Amino acid sequence: MTAIIIHCLIALLLPPLLLGVITKTKAAFAGRDGAPYFQPYYDLLKLLRKGSVFSTTTTWVFKAGPLVSLAAILVAALLVPLGRHQAPISFQGDMILFAYLFGLARFFTTIAALDTGSSFEGMGAAREVTFACLTEPTLFIALITLARMSKSLQLSTMLTYPTPAIWLAAGASMLLLVAALFIVLLAENCRIPFDDPTTHLELTMIHEVMVLDHSGPAFGVILYGAALKLLLLGAIFINIALPVSTGNPYGDWLVFVAAMLVLSVLIGVVESVMARLRMVRIPQLLVGATILSAFAMLLVLR
Repeated sequence: MTAIIIHCLIALLLPPLLLGVITKTKAAFAGRDGAPYFQPYYDLLKLLRKGSVFSTTTTWVFKAGPLVSLAAILVAALLVPLGRHQAPISFQGDMILFAYLFGLARFFTTIAALDTGSSFEGMGAAREVTFACLTEPTLFIALITLARMSKSLQLSTMLTYPTPAIWLAAGASMLLLVAALFIVLLAENCRIPFDDPTTHLELTMIHEVMVLDHSGPAFGVILYGAALKLLLLGAIFINIALPVSTGNPYGDWLVFVAAMLVLSVLIGVVESVMARLRMVRIPQLLVGATILSAFAMLLVLR
């Protein structure tokens, strides 16, 4: 029970801090002090206190989009082990449910954008779905590779299976998986070099353009859901890239939180040292990530 409570507390409270660390890292590279680490929490509270404005062209789909998307990601958070611990909900084949929950969240975000009747948001929705068609195979192949290695379709078993001994025995496959999942992590969370979450130029936006008409609590729900998605994909990456166990359950929780903060710093460094890719180059990089994960699976199957 204690592990479940800690899992839920980390899943609910940590995501906004990750965004604050990324922003602070980018500010440090730019020679600025930047906003406080806890600024995302203040922003969410401010949005929750505001009112909402709805276009007369929208229907219930627009209002339901943020709520259904957040609900799907919250359920997915119960399936992913945070660190070297079992997830609160775990069963054979839960990896498929996890993938479909992410797909459900994306679907409702997309149709909420289309429901506005805006050509800009329709453009962003088209880009989001197009790039999703390239990132989802990478994630599926990576999960299938882990399933083959662990001989289980259970996320808790698959993601806690990697150990230092496994890395020594299958280092090439693990490196390919880590590289592919890091690319997916950046793409799924709309980070540079795929998208710039701070841009305000509609012609270059992907995810941000889909939420232009959302305001107040609905926009806060979207921001929190995006932060939670970053945590979950980051947890998958950390479980594979850093298969370290302290032997102490509380020590493992601390290691996981510290690793997530370091990963946030790494994302901030990537966004500070490179520019956004041209739109035509993004599919090429995503296909490259799929090829990396496919090679990892071939090395495991040989």
